[in-house]
Amino acid sequence: MAESENYKKGTEIRAKLMGAAYADKMNKTVYDDPIMKKFGDYSREAVFGMLWTRPGLDMKTRALICCISDTSQARWPELAIHLRMARNQGWTEDELSEALLHLSGYIGLPSVREGLLVAKEVFEEMRKEG
Repeated sequence: MAESENYKKGTEIRAKLMGAAYADKMNKTVYDDPIMKKFGDYSREAVFGMLWTRPGLDMKTRALICCISDTSQARWPELAIHLRMARNQGWTEDELSEALLHLSGYIGLPSVREGLLVAKEVFEEMRKEG
């Protein structure tokens, strides 16, 4: 794939959101085969390069929206990625936990419980990484 301006912007935004080391780890483990590379290239260009760079919302708010959406749809692997992004954008563990807990009145306790278990794992992992 030729690297368009959106692809280049997306690569930069993705590394900023995930952390460069984590983005590189995903490149080597998730996006290391032809099928997933196509998906990764598309998401880097369209989602990170176009959607995340739109005016109107800051990246911190966008990261929280993703966490709420993932929890509401029971998208646990994506929630783990987006919680990492949210922490890297300045949300605290307490703020993110409270945001997920707030959902219990709207989407139910089972999804919130699972989301909080994912958060617990991500936060522990990030603390170990320093």
